[in-house]
Amino acid sequence: MKVIPYGRQDITQQDIDAVIKALTSDFLTQGPTILEFEKKFADYVGAKYAVAVANGTAALHLSTMALKVNSQSKVITTPITFAATANCVRYCDGEVVFADISPETVVLDVDKVAALLKASPKGTYQGIIPVDFAGYPVNMEKFRALADEYGLWIIEDACHAPGAYFTDSKGQQQWCGNGVFADLTVFSFHPVKHIACGEGGMITTNNKELYDKLMVLRTHGIHRDPAHLNENHGGWYYEMKELGYNYRLTDIQSALGISQLANANERMKRRRAIAERYDRAFAKAGIALAAPGKGIGHAYHLYIIQVNNRKALYDKLREKGIYAQVHYVPVHTMPYYQGLGYKKGSMPVAEAYYDKCLSLPMYPTLTDEEQEYVISVILANPQ
Repeated sequence: MKVIPYGRQDITQQDIDAVIKALTSDFLTQGPTILEFEKKFADYVGAKYAVAVANGTAALHLSTMALKVNSQSKVITTPITFAATANCVRYCDGEVVFADISPETVVLDVDKVAALLKASPKGTYQGIIPVDFAGYPVNMEKFRALADEYGLWIIEDACHAPGAYFTDSKGQQQWCGNGVFADLTVFSFHPVKHIACGEGGMITTNNKELYDKLMVLRTHGIHRDPAHLNENHGGWYYEMKELGYNYRLTDIQSALGISQLANANERMKRRRAIAERYDRAFAKAGIALAAPGKGIGHAYHLYIIQVNNRKALYDKLREKGIYAQVHYVPVHTMPYYQGLGYKKGSMPVAEAYYDKCLSLPMYPTLTDEEQEYVISVILANPQ
């Protein structure tokens, strides 16, 4: 029986040729292909700067380091995300504070964040990490206004949302990662994401100071620019001035990323066409969607329905070779975070969402026949 996963990579002959070319070049890592990928990705999202890193988690970690998260920092984020969004704060010994989600969009509820901030003296919190969950673009204009009122920075977790956009109060389309509202935005190039590099990540920003900081932190904290050295023994000389990491992306991965990026818009069209087919089928059957994509530039990393009998439907789909998935178990209910004092029941909207959510197959190479099969199995099993 052929298995239909919830997500998978789309690797073309063009991608394979690009990787082979990289393998026969002078550089497998730390070469010019990385900078080319960074420039093209920055152009794609409309940002001034981009920093390629080893994966999305590394992007989050470096972002919190660059923004000086420490043991005195309190950072607000959503419980409906992959654990790495919260963990990046803990990597720097900061405190994670969860705020509940909006039931309509399943992303961090700006009103609940506002209430949290209002309940404490200014200066209590240092930053906010909204997540463009499933590809649904957060209205960053509203979060920026709130962050400015309280003097906070913003890291936008757009690992699900390259190519997504919302329309701001002036009627302008604002693309995830363009740096207009967020201080830093992170992306992932995991195989199930829109752009696959095996592993990989990117940080975008319009802030030159943060960009320079990230470039140093991703390479052990090493400086090579003579203008920033305490001494200079010659062309070979470098100085490590702070503790950084080896979070570099390779030229091989970058070559694949450039090739994937060239077809990103076509893949996005296919994702949206798949979503429209699901929408039509489920509207007739009265099946609820987690966050309808009307009126926004949804990137559809995931297509999520909400059903009362989630476990039974999940098992039936597996029996039929359809590997649906659940995104996500609320982070605050993980044993690690419960060990830090977070409790089940504290995020009622997020927990109610989790009880019913189910992610259906969504990837550009999903055929019409496969999608009709998925739809038919769901409709044949009462919700």
